[in-house]
Amino acid sequence: SSPSWRICSQQPGCDRVTLQVDKRAAAAGTSGFLRQQRPRYGEWAIKAVLFSAAAVAVVTTVAIIVALVIPAIQFFETVSITDFLFGTTWKPLIEPQEFGVLPLVTATLVVTAIACIVALPLGLGSALYLSEYAPSRLRQFLKPMLEVLAGIPTVVYGFFALTFMTPVLKAIVPGDNLPTTFNALSAGLIVGVMIIPTVASLSEDAMAAVPNGLRQGAFALGSNKRQVSTRVVVPAALSGIAAAFILGISRAIGETMIVTIAAGLQANLTFNPLEQMETMTAFIAGTGAGDVPTGSIEYKTIFAVGLLLFTFTLLLNMLSIRMVRKYREVYE
Repeated sequence: SSPSWRICSQQPGCDRVTLQVDKRAAAAGTSGFLRQQRPRYGEWAIKAVLFSAAAVAVVTTVAIIVALVIPAIQFFETVSITDFLFGTTWKPLIEPQEFGVLPLVTATLVVTAIACIVALPLGLGSALYLSEYAPSRLRQFLKPMLEVLAGIPTVVYGFFALTFMTPVLKAIVPGDNLPTTFNALSAGLIVGVMIIPTVASLSEDAMAAVPNGLRQGAFALGSNKRQVSTRVVVPAALSGIAAAFILGISRAIGETMIVTIAAGLQANLTFNPLEQMETMTAFIAGTGAGDVPTGSIEYKTIFAVGLLLFTFTLLLNMLSIRMVRKYREVYE
């Protein structure tokens, strides 16, 4: 009998319940609007703290870039960037000096490739088992045990590669092509073991986030466990799996102690993993800990190699973001 009801009754799909709900929503919205007009100092403080946290990360990144770029520019004023990127001999501390960084890049790529061959399939397989096959109690036991590997200091991994993996390889490899005491193969294998928890944990989290409705729908259509895991869960979690792979590769490229101890400190342009090599990170660690005079051209090579390493990592992160967005759009 109210005017509002008479107006509402003329509209299709309107009843008294709808009118009461609309009135309550309008009242709540008005009161909420009035409450928002009051100053909320607590929220302002929280926003300021969160903004400061984000600013610290940004400022730190910018400071690292500046600290690398300025000495690197001074280095390239003396050394041609073409000779640096495409030279095949690296002898910055020995006369006559040569600054071709290709031996360091090659060693880094060889160790990273070996690590990926070990870590990516094992990490993905571990994630599939934990997410799709393992019982709940066993998963609660296995996942923390797997993540313990991520907490082991990398220097321990390095000595393990030198004192255990290298003798094992010498006993396994047939013929006269025995690995040297320092070699890229043992370092790459142990780096791969080190990054398995990273790949497995992140991939398992991505698979666990897949809605159970997708699994149940696949089972209802007659799929078995393997088909559901490989054709439903993995494609649906592909963006997270791709991010886990890229993060694992980035960590393998940036690993320092294992390659310093197990791969050696001799720049050698070769793709033979049984020989001694020096990666970019190993050179930075070895030279930075030496007696190189500050400000010398030898000292500035650290920043040039560091800038190149930073560029590789940045490109990998950009690739990771692009892949995540691409597969998220495809499967969502």
